[in-house]
Amino acid sequence: MNAPGDAGDPIETLAALVAIDSVNPAYGGPGEAGVAAFVRGFFARHGVDSFAQPVLPGRDNVIAVVPGRDRSRRVVLEAHMDTVSAAGMAIPPFEPTIREGRLHGRGSCDTKGGLAAMMHALVDLRADPSPPPCDAWLAAVIDEEHEFRGVSAVCRSLAAEWACVAEPTGLRIVTATKGVLRFRIAVSGRAAHSSRPHQGVNAVVHAARLVTAIDALHAGLAAAPLHPLLGPATGCVSMIAGGVQINIVPDACGIWVDRRLLPGESPAAVLDDYRRLIDAEVARDPTFQATVEPPLLVDEPLFTPTDAAVVRLAGEAARAAGLPADPIGVPYGSDASKLSRHGIPSIVLGPDSIEQAHSATESVDCGQVRTARLLYADMIRRFA
Repeated sequence: MNAPGDAGDPIETLAALVAIDSVNPAYGGPGEAGVAAFVRGFFARHGVDSFAQPVLPGRDNVIAVVPGRDRSRRVVLEAHMDTVSAAGMAIPPFEPTIREGRLHGRGSCDTKGGLAAMMHALVDLRADPSPPPCDAWLAAVIDEEHEFRGVSAVCRSLAAEWACVAEPTGLRIVTATKGVLRFRIAVSGRAAHSSRPHQGVNAVVHAARLVTAIDALHAGLAAAPLHPLLGPATGCVSMIAGGVQINIVPDACGIWVDRRLLPGESPAAVLDDYRRLIDAEVARDPTFQATVEPPLLVDEPLFTPTDAAVVRLAGEAARAAGLPADPIGVPYGSDASKLSRHGIPSIVLGPDSIEQAHSATESVDCGQVRTARLLYADMIRRFA
């Protein structure tokens, strides 16, 4: 597989993307408008049609299309344009620098490396003497790092044969990802003067008992049947907060839980597990009061069968490139689960490692970015 040179080196494109601050507004940044304008300009220069898909004020997805021989069918490459905060980074976040074959900067790995590779793959398909077998779309979306509103807008308006989502997987083919359920448990007590604690009900103490019970529940998840690609479900008490003043018996305490779901697990059934823990505490102590609040976030797991066309095509392209072709699972989520839930069989495939994502010294392997460009285009060419 030799990439046509029409669009140049994707690392130049990646550097330009990293130089644009696109920190999600939820984390104090300007959003994706600068990157969206760059992506549209790139495609305009290389003869690929694109359009803006409005999602939120000043925040548009960008959809690029290379027409195929069969215009009634389409496949989708998808990558997000926003990044997490650059606060606390140990390197200049928006000054892309290449050292020892790696490009450094915020978003370089998550996921501007994959986005650059996909942009160049579409230009390569456009430059081919023969059109691709079906329409090839690139969806560059907003808000993946916060509420997934970009991919949700794509799903509302799109039908496709399959999708490939760019997140860092080390160029491995990911067909299974854990879902996530995040929620808060509100523990209630009764305030009193701290010199007379017996006159109150200490919500912090009750919450501490509940946290111990939740921790035991999470430890027990490892003993449940394991998923062949994902292993056990997991859970974490990630925050706890209560009390207003040192000399007042606290009347309220909050417990925040992050629970990672396996394919086949129902978020509603999982929440019931925590409600049963509360019922057990109430049975032991009638002064105990707690409520599982509506979820802050629900993201379903991803599981794409190995006989799906997108898995087969990715495997063929990977073998042709001398890469591992066997599917794997990862514990983190992505836009792929939303596309899959919409009825579009999806995989996750992108350059470098999730360990680089969100890190203080984020970087991406330039060689993997270049290889990803070839893989994305080759997958689409093979789709007969």
